[in-house]
Amino acid sequence: MQAVDIAHNDAPWAEWEHLLRRALHVTVSLSEDQLLLIRDVHGRSFRPREPAPGIVPRIGAVLIALYPDGADLRLLLTVRSNHVASHRGEVSLPGGATDPEDNGPEATALRECAEELGIATETVTVLGTLTPIYIPPSNFRITPVVGFLRTLPHLTINHHEVERVITVTLRELLNPATVVVERWTLHGHEVLVPYFAIAGYKVWGATALILSELVTRMRIARIAYNAEAS
Repeated sequence: MQAVDIAHNDAPWAEWEHLLRRALHVTVSLSEDQLLLIRDVHGRSFRPREPAPGIVPRIGAVLIALYPDGADLRLLLTVRSNHVASHRGEVSLPGGATDPEDNGPEATALRECAEELGIATETVTVLGTLTPIYIPPSNFRITPVVGFLRTLPHLTINHHEVERVITVTLRELLNPATVVVERWTLHGHEVLVPYFAIAGYKVWGATALILSELVTRMRIARIAYNAEAS
């Protein structure tokens, strides 16, 4: 799906939209040190980036849905209910498994967002995608899709899948103080877990990895923009 121009140069959030669009076109390779990856106590990545040999992952997509909020762009996150099969109570992006009739990850992300939050697919403008990632606990390979809503509609939450919705601005995500690192025990191993502290929740794992790629791309785009303007 081709991105559609949404910019309103006189809108208070226009600078964020411009930066976001540039970030999605950053072509440099991102290093592991720039991403929020779970690591062992020696600093080595603890997260498998690919499935084990012979394991075929399920395919899915998630939606980073952004909408204007004053001078900011704000994005939606869901707290998963206790009724879902995996990642109960964790913070995630709306999304799920690809259906046979889905025409690519954009269609999956938009359909899943509509099912979980009641956001009509035609109200979302797709701006681009981020790097697909592998999620070992659920054996999913998901593509993060970035979409824009001109305004936040009334949400119809599917409480079988979603306990509640929380939000965060891009400004907050880019603030280094939003990131916290703690030592946890996972699967019997002592590990260092980085997360975004958002609305009283610890946003870690795959969601933190996805959002950290977005943040890193935006920081690179901002440096390039400032260099061009100087």
